[in-house]
Amino acid sequence: MGHVKPVIAITGTRREGLVLADAGVEVICAGGDEAALAQRLDELAPDAAGFISFGMAGAIDRSLSLGDWVVGKRLVGSFPASCDPGWAQALMARIPGARLGAVQADGRLLSDPYDKEHVSARSAALVVDMESHIVAEAAARAGIPFAILRCVSDTTGITLPPAVDVMMRPDGSIDIGAVLRSLAIQPGQIPSFTRTLMSFAKAYGMMGKGAQAIGERLGFDAR
Repeated sequence: MGHVKPVIAITGTRREGLVLADAGVEVICAGGDEAALAQRLDELAPDAAGFISFGMAGAIDRSLSLGDWVVGKRLVGSFPASCDPGWAQALMARIPGARLGAVQADGRLLSDPYDKEHVSARSAALVVDMESHIVAEAAARAGIPFAILRCVSDTTGITLPPAVDVMMRPDGSIDIGAVLRSLAIQPGQIPSFTRTLMSFAKAYGMMGKGAQAIGERLGFDAR
């Protein structure tokens, strides 16, 4: 057999990457460093079969609920791009009830319902994430297939507490110290932060089930 190029899955956090342990893909955690991610993907691209942006996302479409799946048809935001149609259809076939549509990404975390509504009105996207634009641009430079698969971790009416803005380190791990400092400075956010963690936990559970349902290489070979 010849060399089989790996599928590269890009997640925001290490925790998101853990659900792909048995998915037959190579996982890269973006963290919060866009320049480092772009450089890493450019290094990997020549020997990669394709890139898939995977993980949690914030809903900006009111019809989406916590734990719903969205498969990207196209990307809007700082780097508009089309997702690989065959790969998208393969993902849709393996996740019953998933929505196919546009995903917004420009590196911003949308924590306020007003901001979500504003972006939704301008882009008609279903969800927003923080990594897909970097992934799409790297895939375009390399001329390889690109896909997006995201699970809703917060809905349109939810305001994310300030501690969420500081909880991710550049390497994708959780900055517990920064979270504790934020909670100490603004203790009123503790109930909201607790609810947010519960929502994230449900999304992680759904992502694990989804990865199992999709199977080896996250549907790439069925495209």
